[in-house]
Amino acid sequence: MNENAFLHDFDPDGVGAAGSLFGLPFEPENAQLVIIPVPWEVTVSYSAGTANGPATILKASAQVDLYQGDIHEAWRYGIAMLPIPGAIAESSKALRDKAAHYIAELETGRITETSPEAKALLATIDAGCEAMVQWVRTTAQHWRSKGKTVALVGGDHSTPLGLLSALDEEGVPFGILQIDAHSDLRRAYEGFTYSHASIMYNALKLKSIERLVQVGIRDYCSAEAALAHADDRVTTFYYPKLAARRFEGVTWNALVTEMVEACPAKVYVSFDIDALDPKLCPNTGTPVPGGFEFEEVNYLLKALVASGREIIGFDLNEVSPGSAPEALDTNDWDGNVGARLLYRLCNLTGVSKGGLRLTAGMGSAG
Repeated sequence: MNENAFLHDFDPDGVGAAGSLFGLPFEPENAQLVIIPVPWEVTVSYSAGTANGPATILKASAQVDLYQGDIHEAWRYGIAMLPIPGAIAESSKALRDKAAHYIAELETGRITETSPEAKALLATIDAGCEAMVQWVRTTAQHWRSKGKTVALVGGDHSTPLGLLSALDEEGVPFGILQIDAHSDLRRAYEGFTYSHASIMYNALKLKSIERLVQVGIRDYCSAEAALAHADDRVTTFYYPKLAARRFEGVTWNALVTEMVEACPAKVYVSFDIDALDPKLCPNTGTPVPGGFEFEEVNYLLKALVASGREIIGFDLNEVSPGSAPEALDTNDWDGNVGARLLYRLCNLTGVSKGGLRLTAGMGSAG
């Protein structure tokens, strides 16, 4: 990376730039990695609040120390987040109210997915979700055309479909490493074409997806299990089976090696925060008992990069400060964990692309 005056003047151990991601001095135009924030949660089926994920991560990122003991001068890999789009947030809120009404009516049996009222609501909601997907796709294409690596922070897990579509349109085969508690292989869950629970079902329709490697899955339905078994592109590492093998003495390193070997050379990482133990993300939309420790997923991500595979993009979703109006100001824990995970994803992406270099082995980043 070329040295610029603004980098010479920046102290990575000092107070960061106010309002910027991680306090870094980069703008999207001079960054190498551009992050699209998508404050969206229209189809969430349990707890709301994930639309505040980008803002709570941005706020918490000011508390993240930039030094990484195993990555030389990690902060120099230019990272910038685009402004949080108010129009997307407003559309999400309006459509979320309609979706919540629809879900409530569905759950009480007052309507069915095929009733006229349901069809009208679904058409409106699907159209709004399609507009969000198109906005993400167009935004990603714009920054990709400028030579940037593009990542995304949601919102619920429906948000990265536009980014995946933009990558698909470039015609280069790649795989998805999905780190998640849920399979997200449901077909139009609750009738929503772009449900957060349908992101991987929709992604598998893209021509460039050569592999889907799912890690940490522990909450799924029979139809999802059948689809994963029937599609030879899908490899699923179910969390209960991983836990059982560890109880029987298999090391985490050995299990991670299997996960990494299942991935192709080019990998898109799709990270739902509920893959972690709920103590690390208590306010996420659909928490599930069990799950990974923070350093376990860091070890997996580092092993992926150390293997020589390239991270071509990523998303981080379902980080939520909670659904109460005051939550964004009072509850920083989920944002704190999310921000630290995001910084690590950014840094390891930089390593995989040759913009940064590892300075230590597979041990701790500290």
